[in-house]
Amino acid sequence: MNRKKLIFLGSKPIGYECLSYLISQQETIEVEIAGILTRSRKEFGNAHDLTALATKHGIPIISSLDDMPECDIIYSVQYHEILKKVHIEKARDIAVNLHMAPLPEYRGANQFTFAILENKHEFGTSIHKIDPQIDHGDILFQKRFSIPEKCCVADLYELTYKASIRLFQQSLAHLIKSNYYSVPQEALIARFGTSIHYRKEMEELKLIDLNWDKEKIERHIRATSMPGFEPPYCIVNGKKVHFSMQ
Repeated sequence: MNRKKLIFLGSKPIGYECLSYLISQQETIEVEIAGILTRSRKEFGNAHDLTALATKHGIPIISSLDDMPECDIIYSVQYHEILKKVHIEKARDIAVNLHMAPLPEYRGANQFTFAILENKHEFGTSIHKIDPQIDHGDILFQKRFSIPEKCCVADLYELTYKASIRLFQQSLAHLIKSNYYSVPQEALIARFGTSIHYRKEMEELKLIDLNWDKEKIERHIRATSMPGFEPPYCIVNGKKVHFSMQ
């Protein structure tokens, strides 16, 4: 049997869930997981240890992108490094990324926060080709859904998390068999717009100006109150005063 060789790049709980599903489907979709690259994320606990999961199933752990062998497919799910052209070209068929946001609207980071700040009514998740630019390659699969009224950032993350796992599962066999249609993101920009954001922007987004109107203050609190991270705040007498969703 001529199986496709796949290298999995991933971290966080969603990376664990996707790798677990991929392992369970190896025989059905005729793919061999030739190795994984990951980064230990202790904040998510031992229940989402990708290294332990791979070791249990005899999957090689690759130490760096430069050490990645040639394969047929590279699949990235919340991997922390940007792949260079030399890395992408190690995939004979395709290199893809699961991006937890609709494209081309939200490239990069902080996508959940900006969707709430911008009063968006729709969000989504995308699987796209990897090219040397951030979240820029052609879209292969996408799932969109409505954002509930008064949605908080943690709730939008959870909705996207579930939609992303479903999209990964539903599209996996199609990806392995090259059964997809590529849509250049440029063809969608006129309809959806585009933006790119970076993690370093979050500190400024969390700073609340008490001169804003009530609706804007409430929206910024909903958009930046993520459990496990510093909450939004204002400055009073030179000191931070944090806001709570309670």
